[in-house]
Amino acid sequence: MIKPSHSALDTAAIAAALAAAKATAALGLLLLVLLVKPSQAQTPAPSARPAAPTPPSAAQLFREADLTLGQKLIAENRCVACHQQKVGGDGSSIYRPLGRINNPGALRGMVEQCNTELNLGLFPEEVSSVAAVLNRDHYRFP
Repeated sequence: MIKPSHSALDTAAIAAALAAAKATAALGLLLLVLLVKPSQAQTPAPSARPAAPTPPSAAQLFREADLTLGQKLIAENRCVACHQQKVGGDGSSIYRPLGRINNPGALRGMVEQCNTELNLGLFPEEVSSVAAVLNRDHYRFP
C-alpha cells in the first residue's frame, strides 16, 4: 500500500477549505436562527386578560331615578308582601342573598327579574327607580 504524500500546499488548501466549510456552516446556522427566531420574536406575547369593566356606581346608575315613584311602585306592586311570603318575617332578609347582589347593576337586574317573572309591566326607568329605593333603604352601594 502506498501512502499518499501531502505537500505543504495541499495542507494549506485543505485548511482553507475546512475553514470555508466551517464559516459556511456557521453562516447557515446563523441564517436559520435569524429566519426562525424573528418570526417568534415578532409575534406578540399573549397579553394579560383585559380587566373586566368596572360596574357603574349607584350614583351613576340611579342618577335619574325618581325615588318617590320607586316607593309608590313598591307599595302598588306589593313587593314587601311578596318578600314576606318568600322568606318570612318582615321580608327584609330577601335583601343581600349571600352575595348574589354585590353591586348596583346586580340590584337593578334583580328588580328587573321580579318585573319579568311577575309580569309587572314596569318600564326601565321605573325599574331603576325601584332599585334606587332599595339601594337607599337596604343596600347602600356608593
